[in-house]
Amino acid sequence: MKILYIETSSKNCSVAISDNEKLLCLTEEVSENYKQSESLHTFVEWALEGASISLKEIEAVSLGKGPGSYTGLRIGASSAKGFCYGLKVPLIAINSLESMIEPFLGKNYDFIIPLIDARRMEVYTAVYEGNSGEEISPTEAKILDEASFEEFRDKKVIFVGDGAKKAKEIILLPDAVYDENVYPSAQYLVKKTLEKINKKNFEDIAYFEPFYLKDFHGVKKNKSEE
Repeated sequence: MKILYIETSSKNCSVAISDNEKLLCLTEEVSENYKQSESLHTFVEWALEGASISLKEIEAVSLGKGPGSYTGLRIGASSAKGFCYGLKVPLIAINSLESMIEPFLGKNYDFIIPLIDARRMEVYTAVYEGNSGEEISPTEAKILDEASFEEFRDKKVIFVGDGAKKAKEIILLPDAVYDENVYPSAQYLVKKTLEKINKKNFEDIAYFEPFYLKDFHGVKKNKSEE
């Protein structure tokens, strides 16, 4: 089964294609300018070319559903739904935080804690068991302070994601490991996607919305800027 994966929840615009569990191609780029709107469909074309298949051969579309960038999620969801409608294939949605922990499972950590940078001292986060990947604490928007994650003081913990940079400056866990160069990636959606396909756990394309987690708040211009 050939599957198209789209992950646009962060600075990393990421597209992958697999044939069942075999990854055929990955195209992605991290940009501070959030280039999903201009890069996503080009990346899809490149991924199809790299996988040596045509779009009509795609049998399912998997989307990193968030949390993350409101605009990025909206672009990814619109594209994924468009492909599903056009190809008449199912849509699968995976929590973007789950794709961040995949490379660290079984690496001798008690817990893996992804942190996606949000506004000011806030992050999107959840807590996962280090070997099984089981969710210990659900996804939430969390304001960091010195007491954050104090319950893991005596555990082997790794914080991953672009929110780890500010966490390192605030959280008082001296033995924790921080890796801020980690972003949600389409290549790590494969395992969870296949699990959902086997269970026929598909999204209702007409009513699907990304996992925004919080309401969107635009920036109001001053009159002097108008």
